[in-house]
Amino acid sequence: MNIVLLQTDIAWASPAVNIQRASHLMAQAPGADLYVLPEMWATGFATEPTGIAEPEVDSAALAWMRQTAAAHSCAVCGSLAVIDSEGKYRNRHYFVTPEGVEYYDKHHLFTHGHEDRFFSAGQRHVVVQWRGFRLLLLTCYDLRFPVWSRWGSAGEYDAIVVVANWPSKRQFAWDTLLRARAIENQSYVIAVNRVGTDAMGIDYEGHSCVIDPVGRTMVSCTKNAEQAVETVLDKKDLLKMREHFRVLDDRDQFTV
Repeated sequence: MNIVLLQTDIAWASPAVNIQRASHLMAQAPGADLYVLPEMWATGFATEPTGIAEPEVDSAALAWMRQTAAAHSCAVCGSLAVIDSEGKYRNRHYFVTPEGVEYYDKHHLFTHGHEDRFFSAGQRHVVVQWRGFRLLLLTCYDLRFPVWSRWGSAGEYDAIVVVANWPSKRQFAWDTLLRARAIENQSYVIAVNRVGTDAMGIDYEGHSCVIDPVGRTMVSCTKNAEQAVETVLDKKDLLKMREHFRVLDDRDQFTV
């Protein structure tokens, strides 16, 4: 599967501007199977979403994702701040294909940044299937919690897709945890973080990358740069490695 990381500098609370930026980056890497955007890619990470989050049925950013997936016969994923049908705010990781829309609501809300004061946490794991791959959807802070993403407990999958607004002051943790999740779950990890500075003055370096199942970096985006970077995931190589080195057979069983 051919995937493209879309590492963007997000304009605060400006979906139209961010849609334009995402479209521009996508045009630099046409023909991919999957395009991955950061967390809250249309607005920036808004822990107080009043006036910023859009109703899920009337989201310009989601409409663009739908139109793009249909026009280019691809999948597009990334999270948005939305108001659901019950009037609750959700940090919703959408996975959009020409066939339809699936989503994962962020489970671990970032209490240090007060995300939990406004947003409601999701309670279900989501593994989507696309062009022969099973993909576990995670969002930012979820990365710190290995039980939640454990292969077998979270479902059986071939890759983890992590979208994030992960600040530069905690960059070392991002780099380390991505590698750990890949190694412990014998899984590819596809990770996209933003760059730039948000409305609260928080800086982001990016470090978007793809990690292979033994923890090696396959590709990475340039630090502090808006960029589209592509690579190809090989399902046969993954299954061959898992069959030869059967670590997952000895995993602990968790109920979450």
